[in-house]
Amino acid sequence: MAVESLYLANVFSKKPLVFTRGKGALLWDINGKEYIDCASSYGVAALGHCHPKIVAAIQLQAEQLVTLHSCYYNDKRAEFVQKLVSITPKGLDKVFLSNSGAESVECAIKLVRKATGKSEIIGVMGAYHGKTMGALSLTWDKKYREPFLPLVPDIKHVAPDNSDKIREAITDKTAAIIMEPVRGEGGIRVPSEGYLQQVREICNEKDVLLIFDEVQTSFGRTGKLFCCQNWNVTPDIMCLAKPFAGGLPIGITVARADLMSTFRVGEHSTTFSGSPLVCAAGCAALDVLIEEDLAGKAVVNGKYFKSQLEKLVSKRKIIKEVRGLGLMLGMELRCDVYGVIMKALGKGVLIIDAGKTVLRILPPLVISKEQIDKVIKVLDESLEEEENERSGNTISN
Repeated sequence: MAVESLYLANVFSKKPLVFTRGKGALLWDINGKEYIDCASSYGVAALGHCHPKIVAAIQLQAEQLVTLHSCYYNDKRAEFVQKLVSITPKGLDKVFLSNSGAESVECAIKLVRKATGKSEIIGVMGAYHGKTMGALSLTWDKKYREPFLPLVPDIKHVAPDNSDKIREAITDKTAAIIMEPVRGEGGIRVPSEGYLQQVREICNEKDVLLIFDEVQTSFGRTGKLFCCQNWNVTPDIMCLAKPFAGGLPIGITVARADLMSTFRVGEHSTTFSGSPLVCAAGCAALDVLIEEDLAGKAVVNGKYFKSQLEKLVSKRKIIKEVRGLGLMLGMELRCDVYGVIMKALGKGVLIIDAGKTVLRILPPLVISKEQIDKVIKVLDESLEEEENERSGNTISN
């Protein structure tokens, strides 16, 4: 802890823990204490930690070839993109590989401007798309944006869950609309019925491209391989990342072939695009996703998890609402969530926030019912303790 504090940039909100080992939905700290991980490194560890098929794939590939620039062809890269395109929504069949969710969004920004010849992109209030300059321009929260102004021009935001506002915002300069099918950092906000279909219809009518940022919502987390499939809506471009390489860094921008083909050689690249090591892990991750039916598990365990969270609402006045889809769950409180997060941490459960008043629960998709029950018990105890501490104060509405 002292070494990281001394040498690393002070940009992460650190918790006073050192983790050294993980397996499945569990982590162990340096002292051997066990924790149930309901954060999954902000959704990365969807397969859990150290899945044996990921470990084996990495070990085998590390002995053969670790890195190779994409100016050369590679067998594992070809295998990975073929597996990926075989499961993406129909029509999304051309891929650019990068290293993070923010990079996948940066590619989408450049692509829509190149493909349409227009500069304007419309985002949604409350959205989060990353912190590199282009992605940051699409991210809504002013605490992230204001220190770095001016940002990329011709970006504007409209109220969420309101297709009329999108229609009103479109101009003859508009290249694309970008949104998360379910907003993650914005509070685990599931769209109202019909909203995404209406947005798709407006984009078709106005000849505007639709980008879905599925960095957090894909890979089975919401009960479908891709969240947009919950509403049978297909975007023109989809941004992916987090779990697709089993825990190794990856970003993926997948688009209609006619759009991606507007890029010319040299117009967009990255040194580590499609490294053999990452692609080998990615092949194993996609195999596990399908073979273990993790989307199906997210439906079953997500329904159970959510039902148990909802039972706490009647017990704890501090809870305002439970919401979510599959194993992407949120519990909104009537107060700041930090105290509850730290209390749960002390009892062996990792939970993160989604804004000041929302607990974000993103467990590995391999979490068991028994582990869910333990999380509920710890969360109930933590909420009770927080409620008791605040009993002398007025809990706001």
